[in-house]
Amino acid sequence: MKFTRLLFAIAGAILPFALQAQSWAWDDGTVPYVQTPMEIVERMLRMAEVHTGDYVIDLGSGDGRIIVEAAKRGARGLGVDLDPNLVNLATRNAQQARVGDKARFEVRDIFETDLSRASVVTMYLLPDFNAKLLPRLLALKPGTRIVSHDGGIGDWPADETLAMRTPEKPVGVGGNSKVELWIVPADVHGDWIAELSGHGGAWRFHIDQHYQMLEVKAQTQGRELLVRNTRLRGEQVKLVVTGLVGNRPWHHYFVGQARGDAIDGEVTVSTGKEQTVYPWHAKRAP
Repeated sequence: MKFTRLLFAIAGAILPFALQAQSWAWDDGTVPYVQTPMEIVERMLRMAEVHTGDYVIDLGSGDGRIIVEAAKRGARGLGVDLDPNLVNLATRNAQQARVGDKARFEVRDIFETDLSRASVVTMYLLPDFNAKLLPRLLALKPGTRIVSHDGGIGDWPADETLAMRTPEKPVGVGGNSKVELWIVPADVHGDWIAELSGHGGAWRFHIDQHYQMLEVKAQTQGRELLVRNTRLRGEQVKLVVTGLVGNRPWHHYFVGQARGDAIDGEVTVSTGKEQTVYPWHAKRAP
C-alpha cells in the first residue's frame, strides 16, 4: 500500500511537467502533438469562412479533426503530419465521419508540402515554425485565408484576432486560446493612374505597402487630397479620400478588386447632400 501511494506521489509530481512539455518542440525540430479543442476548430473554420469549393491544407494535422470538419462543410482537404500513426488515425476518423472521399492525409514534412492549391491553410504550430513559413504563405494566391491557433506569423499583423477561454485546452494555464486570421494581400504598391472623366479627370495614387497595411497619397487637378482610411483585404482595396475637386469639398469612397496591374471597381462621391457613383479603373503606372 505504501509502495502504491509512493507511485501515485511520483506520478503526481511528474505529470505537470509532462503536460507542460507538450507545448515545446522536440530536439529533432518536430512539433509535439497537442489536440486542438473542437470549439477552437469550429471557430477557426468559421473565421476562415470555409465552404464548398475550398481546398484546406492543415499543417500538423494530428487526428485529422480540422480537415474532417472542413469536409463536413463541403470543402476538400489535405492534412500532413510526420507521425504515420496519426496519419492512419486521421484517415480512419475521416472514413468513420463518411468524408473519406474529401479528406486526405499524408506523412509529410510541413516545410516540403506544396501549398499552392490551398484556398485555406490551418495550423497549430510553434511561433518559430510559423515564422519560417512566412515567405511561402505570403507567396500564395491573394485572398488565401490562413488561420492559426496560438501562434503568430513573424511580424505579419493578423487581419482578425479572436481571444477566448477554452477550459478543455490540454496545455497552458487558464485555458486561454487565441485564433488569428490572415488574408494573403495582393501586391498594390507603386504608382497608379485612373481617369474619372466626370469627377476631376486624371487621378494619381501612390501606394506604399507593408503586408496588408497601406499608406496612400491621392492627387487630382494638381491638388493632393487627404486619404483618411485604407484597407487591403486579399484583393479588395478600399480608400476613403476627402478634399477639393472642382473647388468643392467632396467625400470619396473607392472600392475595387486588385488583380495584377489593374484595380477595377467604383467610387462613390458625395457632398453630404448629393451622391454619385462612378466606375473606377486604375492601372499601374509604367
